Amino acid sequence: MRIGVLDIGSNTGHLLVVDAYRGAPPLPAYTYKEPLRLAEHLDEQGAVDERGRKALVRFVDEARVVAAEKGCSEVIAFATSAVRDAVNADDVLSLVERESGVALQVLPGEEEARLTFLAVRRWFGWSSGRLGVFDIGGGSLEIACGSDESPDVCTSLPLGAGRLTREWFPTGVPTDEQYEALRLAVRQRIAEQAGSLMRAGGFDHAVATSKTFRSLARLSGAAPSEQGPYVRRMLERDALAAVLEELRRMPVDEIAMQPGVSANRAHQMVAGAVVADAVMDLFDLGGLEVCPWALREGVLLERHDHM
Repeated sequence: MRIGVLDIGSNTGHLLVVDAYRGAPPLPAYTYKEPLRLAEHLDEQGAVDERGRKALVRFVDEARVVAAEKGCSEVIAFATSAVRDAVNADDVLSLVERESGVALQVLPGEEEARLTFLAVRRWFGWSSGRLGVFDIGGGSLEIACGSDESPDVCTSLPLGAGRLTREWFPTGVPTDEQYEALRLAVRQRIAEQAGSLMRAGGFDHAVATSKTFRSLARLSGAAPSEQGPYVRRMLERDALAAVLEELRRMPVDEIAMQPGVSANRAHQMVAGAVVADAVMDLFDLGGLEVCPWALREGVLLERHDHM
């Protein structure tokens, strides 16, 4: 069965076409994506602006056509933080459905964390024991932990790399004062949740997902994506600290030239690294293993289970 998973994130619109078979992992067949940067198309009132709405409608309509051309019998379409938090979310969803015929489901932050956790559990299996999963998106940070396929506890915090960049670094390269203010604010927000997340115990296996973590791991010396998904990739805390010190003083165009960094995300790498550094420090993690599966795979796996 060929299924399309349409993910409208805060940074990117991404259609993943997969072949799903009972008793086998979903096999990617085609991918179609575009940088929408919806988190940066919120006006002063917190509404998705006209430019953002037009880009979203156009991409969703194009993704619908691509999914049909690739033979998808079903398209699972959802949106995350940028649409979820927009004050005009209902109007945006109605516009998209009216113009493209695609009904986007908005995932709550905790549901996003739960489905990402499911994907990580399926990838690494039961031998990982108690999992701690961290995902830095464009608009939010998701954290989940537990010993089963569903996490014992999960949370979503408004600490996405795109959101923080827009709010704290409006002129590009941050000043020392802007950097330090963000660093402390991020740590305070994560620390408010750390106690409840760790109350049931620590982690046997700490895992990171998302493009931000993958890019940071690559900058720290992890294998490039060309070597495939089965190569073990780690983000070490000490290596991240060194990378962060370099990134925070680089102009954006120089960051975009670094290995593993895409041009459309280069401007938010510093904010993403600040969040990753805070996570590893406050949860006392020496390293995070990077998982190639995340939210899209979690959505697909749950749908596959119900087939």
